[in-house]
Amino acid sequence: MSVPTLAPSQIDVGGIATDVIDTGAPDGPAGPDGRPGPPVLLLHGSGPGVTATANWRPVIPALAAGRRVIAPDQLGFGGTATGEQRTYGRAAWTEHALALLDTLDVAAVDIIGNSMGGAIALSIAAARPGAVRRIVLMGSMGVAMALPGGLNAVWGYTPGVEQMRQVIGLFAHNRDLITDELVELRYRASLDAPVRNSWAAMFPEPRQRWVDDLALPGAELAAISAPVLIVHGRDDRVVPWRDSSAQLLDLLPDSRLHILAGCGHWTMIERTADFLAVVQPFLGG
Repeated sequence: MSVPTLAPSQIDVGGIATDVIDTGAPDGPAGPDGRPGPPVLLLHGSGPGVTATANWRPVIPALAAGRRVIAPDQLGFGGTATGEQRTYGRAAWTEHALALLDTLDVAAVDIIGNSMGGAIALSIAAARPGAVRRIVLMGSMGVAMALPGGLNAVWGYTPGVEQMRQVIGLFAHNRDLITDELVELRYRASLDAPVRNSWAAMFPEPRQRWVDDLALPGAELAAISAPVLIVHGRDDRVVPWRDSSAQLLDLLPDSRLHILAGCGHWTMIERTADFLAVVQPFLGG
């Protein structure tokens, strides 16, 4: 079996140079209907210095063993950041993701969305229902709530080693994960000029409006027919599960919730095996 690549390539997506990891088996294993499973689209969250590689490195090898995996740096992040003046928000991130699927000639996907990426996963399902078979939400936004204090601190990040240490400390419940190497890596990524300039324009105060922007109306959530698995760390201080996932469970017609104790916002990093143990059977259904 070939080793999946974690190195992104750059493609043109609607005129935007976009970094994308595109790896794994081109045709997934056959499902109950005898047809191969669709690709899995991985949408990262909105932390400073984040990239698809940083967010999804622990789970891509397992997912790519039997499925095609597509993991872009979203608009304004990582290798897709340009630093130019641009409008960000749910509409822009959704349009970019849909344009990516069109560019790759992908008609249908399963989506795993982390935090902000979860809101975009739901937004894609609302905008193009036939393109989404199943959704996994992880520490997800996408529903109306008050701005959590942890998220306000993350979005208020300004470049600095200690500032990045504080942000990672909010993401991770397991303190062993907060290494000098990780802090330095994410700090250096946040210093890249296009990334830094894009970040500065993304979540200016008052930040409640960006939570509101990423929230789908109840009627849109109620119209999403795709099965949804909601995974959340019980000790998430960035997007507390009672503020978001508990509501999503009530509003989404076909949903189920899996809570992981002793886990923060980085479910796929802190509890990789447990995350995959619930996600892979769900996507294989």
